[in-house]
Amino acid sequence: MFTRTESFREFILFYPVISLIILIHLLVFLATSLPILPGNEIFSLLAGVNLYIMEGEIWRLATPIFVHSGFAHLLFNSFSLVLFGPALERMLGKPRFLAVYLISGIAANVATLLLEPPAYVHVGSSGAIFGLFGFYISMAMYQKHMLSREGSQTILTIAAISVVMTFIQPNINITAHIFGLIAGFLIGRLLFKK
Repeated sequence: MFTRTESFREFILFYPVISLIILIHLLVFLATSLPILPGNEIFSLLAGVNLYIMEGEIWRLATPIFVHSGFAHLLFNSFSLVLFGPALERMLGKPRFLAVYLISGIAANVATLLLEPPAYVHVGSSGAIFGLFGFYISMAMYQKHMLSREGSQTILTIAAISVVMTFIQPNINITAHIFGLIAGFLIGRLLFKK
């Protein structure tokens, strides 16, 4: 379920939403990193800055999902998406998967706006990825037939480790991780009720 055996071409064909998200990650990273472009200006325009959001720059609730603060940050989040996203994109379909991803990420950024100080700056897709974990947890609790026993154990273990690491690693938006997880869980609960 979480192992990838597809070729690069097959992956793009089977999981177009995940492929598009990763392409956006890469393009935004290049745009904010290359010295020939006004990278700092682009980063500043897309990053989540609570003060600017309060002043009306509402797009900053969504754009930080696609911005990363360094190559390791980009690589870790994109790799997590490649590992844990495909099963959900296949099960939910493209529109629902994208909705879970974006709503979780935006909910994480709204929580960051409400709970962190005005000068707080945040970027990264971790809130959205934690939303996928939350959705899987909801699935494991309320739709057990959709996941194998091994799949459930794997996702619950990785989600638990990820939450613990959230509190151990420096420079982590703890608020986004926790509220992304909660948002994904609640979305799953609402979908499974129907």
